[in-house]
Amino acid sequence: MDVLQTYKYYGAFHEGHFLLASGRHSPYFLQSTTVLQHPVAADQLGENLGNKVRDAGWRPDFIIGPAMGGVVLAYVTARPLGTRAIFAEKDGQGGMKIREAFGENLNNQTFVAVEDVITTGGSVLKAVRAAEQLGAKCLGIACIIDRRKDTQELLEGHKVVSLTQLYFDTYLPDSLPEWLSARPLQEI
Repeated sequence: MDVLQTYKYYGAFHEGHFLLASGRHSPYFLQSTTVLQHPVAADQLGENLGNKVRDAGWRPDFIIGPAMGGVVLAYVTARPLGTRAIFAEKDGQGGMKIREAFGENLNNQTFVAVEDVITTGGSVLKAVRAAEQLGAKCLGIACIIDRRKDTQELLEGHKVVSLTQLYFDTYLPDSLPEWLSARPLQEI
């Protein structure tokens, strides 16, 4: 599966000047919700991501994604693995929590956390911490696109598998190149 071509086909690959959730600026933005709203594309991505999880040797009891963007991805990834899908949501204090309906029996269960695009990993790591606080053990993290410069690097001790790696420079607000700062800023 050519992930970048899929994003382009569905109009989910954008060029301009974007303020990312990480606080960094980028000339490119990948809008995964534009792709994941299409069941055929979502199912293909989920099946391929499920295969990556299997290939990594992970046999999770459940898949977790950060709400809202990770809800659909967790579901379509869990389906081919034959496991359940849950999500973590914002707790109002800068972290994430898992609803009681999901978290009753997580103690000693294993999981894989999923994310659409990883740049810093902040959102998916909050979901990982929420599940770990309930006694579950993270086997690893799976994403559609890994945007980190060093994709071999662990993410806070967790192995990351992805459907593709797509690195492009991002910039802190105080170190924007002139060509990027000349473009109108779009907050996401």
